[in-house]
Amino acid sequence: MELNRKNLSGLIVASIAGNKEKLVRQYHQSEPEIGYFFLDDLLPTAIALQIYNAFPQPDAMILKNTIRERKYIAVQMDLYNPLLEEIIYAFQEPNVVDIVSEICKITSVVPDENLYAGGISMMANGHYLNPHLDNSHDKDRKYWRVLNLLYYVTPDWKEENGGNLELWPNGLEEKQLTITSKFNRLVVMATHNNSLHSVSPLAFDGFRRCVSNYYFSENPLLKDDSFHVTSFRGRPENKFSDMILQVDAWIRMNIRKVFSKGIKENPHVYKRKI
Repeated sequence: MELNRKNLSGLIVASIAGNKEKLVRQYHQSEPEIGYFFLDDLLPTAIALQIYNAFPQPDAMILKNTIRERKYIAVQMDLYNPLLEEIIYAFQEPNVVDIVSEICKITSVVPDENLYAGGISMMANGHYLNPHLDNSHDKDRKYWRVLNLLYYVTPDWKEENGGNLELWPNGLEEKQLTITSKFNRLVVMATHNNSLHSVSPLAFDGFRRCVSNYYFSENPLLKDDSFHVTSFRGRPENKFSDMILQVDAWIRMNIRKVFSKGIKENPHVYKRKI
């Protein structure tokens, strides 16, 4: 079978459909806090391994290294193995968008062909993503960000490696919920004003690989959702960095009140060659 986005999307839909009842229940039980569901063995193992092996070396990616986060990212997908672009956009095929939005009962869902903050990422030993709220909108501030899709493809991943998704439904004062970045696992989580999440620091001599997508909608998930930039916090044990990051978010938010699309264009966008 040719591994193009159409064929990959068919496999994804078949896997989700076979577990739909369980996923609906999982999402709606968690919805009052941060709605999410996850599905293991999303694709045949051989295909998931091909995706894993298609990832570029870290020196071919961009290292984001700030107090907010440390990770490798890539979004200009025509520079890499074509399979990576195909699996990213497989999640944007209408059949996948439809079944995911049905599970989450969200209407008017649209994928992000620009890969604004999406694409692929790799995290190495010591990398992390501090607790944060995702940017509330797409790059043009036309649609609300409503769902985050994360597909993990690192074989034999164990929770003790770190690099796992953490949800903080009750804020940083309460213990987080950890979803392990298990091989061939798809995680879908809601994004709104209360969906604080992070990635735990890696303690692993190697790389954790992930394929990321966002879905948007004309309407926010919560009635009281409001526009905000990506807003980071420090981990509960890092009080000083938490203060710095709150000031950082306040400054960037006030800049966006004056410059609605920011002072400069966000580079984390796929710019296709014409």
